[in-house]
Amino acid sequence: MSEFGLYFQLGWQHIVAWEGVDHILFITALCAVYLLKEWKKVLILVTAFTIGHSVTLALSVLDIVHISTPLIEFLIPVTIFITALFNIIRPPAEEQQQAIQLNYLFALFFGLIHGMGFSNRLKSLLGGGENVVIPLLGFNIGLEFGQILIVICVLLLAGIIVNITGVKRRDWIMFLSSAIFGVAFVMAIERFKALFT
Repeated sequence: MSEFGLYFQLGWQHIVAWEGVDHILFITALCAVYLLKEWKKVLILVTAFTIGHSVTLALSVLDIVHISTPLIEFLIPVTIFITALFNIIRPPAEEQQQAIQLNYLFALFFGLIHGMGFSNRLKSLLGGGENVVIPLLGFNIGLEFGQILIVICVLLLAGIIVNITGVKRRDWIMFLSSAIFGVAFVMAIERFKALFT
């Protein structure tokens, strides 16, 4: 397997594995308000997230930016529960244009934080390697591929729940976002305690 292929595989496997559960929760929270017919909006969201995490992933792997790992591990669930909370309090559908634009900013900005989390994994894989361009590119594209797999699953599930079972879209958003909020809030508390131990 080529070096690119190896890191591509590591990237997508990282995000869909249990160790990537916080990133799965964030992607799910980001696209919880969309249905399959709105896939273009979701693609823009995921791309904004990818751009954000790619920037900090590169800066961290190249040792340009250094941020405390426990702090990043705490901030990641904070980004998740803020996104889920925003889904819960967002305005009705007819007033959502501004809310959707804010979602794009969340994806881009919070992607910067998540990129720092990814960087720890990638640094451990790279070891002392000198050439990081191919591994970085492969890992990032693999992460994007993994995120798209998650998005497809969430959108298909939303389609089944809303279109086939007849659950109201708002009820689905509230259920999914509330569950994510609860999990992320508990994660944030646990990781906050770890900051001081």
